[in-house]
Amino acid sequence: MASREKNALRTIKEYLLIILGIVIYTSGWTIFLTPNNMFGGGVSGISAIIQFATGIKMGYTYFVINAVLLLISLFIIGPSFGVKTVFAIFLASFCLNIEQSLFPAQFIQDFALSNGKLLCAIIGGSMAGLGIGMSISQGGSSGGTDIIALIITKYRNISPGKVILLIDIFIIASSLLVPSYTADGQPLPFVDKFITAVYGMIVVTVCGNVADIYLSGSRQSVQLFIMSHEHEAIATMIVRDYHRGVTVLEGRGWYTKQPSSVLMVLTRKTDVKPLLRSIKSIDPNAFLSVSSVSGVYGRGFDSIKDKKS
Repeated sequence: MASREKNALRTIKEYLLIILGIVIYTSGWTIFLTPNNMFGGGVSGISAIIQFATGIKMGYTYFVINAVLLLISLFIIGPSFGVKTVFAIFLASFCLNIEQSLFPAQFIQDFALSNGKLLCAIIGGSMAGLGIGMSISQGGSSGGTDIIALIITKYRNISPGKVILLIDIFIIASSLLVPSYTADGQPLPFVDKFITAVYGMIVVTVCGNVADIYLSGSRQSVQLFIMSHEHEAIATMIVRDYHRGVTVLEGRGWYTKQPSSVLMVLTRKTDVKPLLRSIKSIDPNAFLSVSSVSGVYGRGFDSIKDKKS
C-alpha cells in the first residue's frame, strides 16, 4: 500500500512539473517572442511562421504537426513517453491559443516590447529552454523537435539541446523564404526578416543551452558510502523504496580494529536528501560520505551508445 502511494505521488509530481514546464514554455513564446514577430525554432517556430503568414493561430498548427511526430515517437520511444507527451501537446496547444488573448496588450507592451528585441529574445529563449528541460526531465516533452531530439539521443551520445539547436537553425534559415506580415497586415521587408532571423538564432541558442543546463543538473549522479551497524536494514530500504542497487563492501575499521560492512550506492542527486532522511530514521549514528560522479552508465542510469547500436 505504501509503495502504491509513493508511485501515485511520484506520478502526480511528474505531471505537475510537466504542466509548470509547458506553461513557462508557452508564456515565453506568447509574451516575449510572438509579439516581436520572432520565428524561433522547432514546431513552435514553424507555427509562428504560419501564423505571421496566414493568421492561423499557433496552437492549431502546433497540434497537427506534433500529432504526426507523436505517432512516430510511439513506435520508437514507447507508450510511456507517448502518454505524457499527448498530455503536454494538448496543454501546449491550448495555452498557445488561450494565452494570446489572456495577456493584455498593454501588459505585453510594458513587460516585453518596451525592453527591446534582444532582451525579449534572451528571456523568451530562456523560458522556452527551461520549460523544455522540465518536461523532458519528467519523461515528457513539449513536442516537436524535442521528440526528434529524444529519438536521436536514444541511439547516440549527443545532448538533446545540441540536436534541437541544429534543427532550429535550419527552420529559422528557411523562414527567410516564407512571406511574413506584421500585426497590422503590412508585409515584413526582407531586411527586417533577416534581422528577426538573427534574433531567432539567439533564441534557439539560449533555449538549447538552458535546456542542457537544466537536464544536466536533474540527471547528475552521486556516489554514497554508508557505514552503519544497521547496514542490512538500510540496504533493504534503499532497494525497496528507491529502486537502487546496493554493493556491500567488507572492511575493517582501523581505529576500532573491528570488521565492518560498507554500503556503496549510486543514485541521482535529486534523491540524496530524502535518502539521507530515510537512513537517519534507521540509524541516526550512521557515517556517510557523498560525492558527485561525472557519469554513470548501466541499468537505471545512462546507456553507452555507439553507431553500431
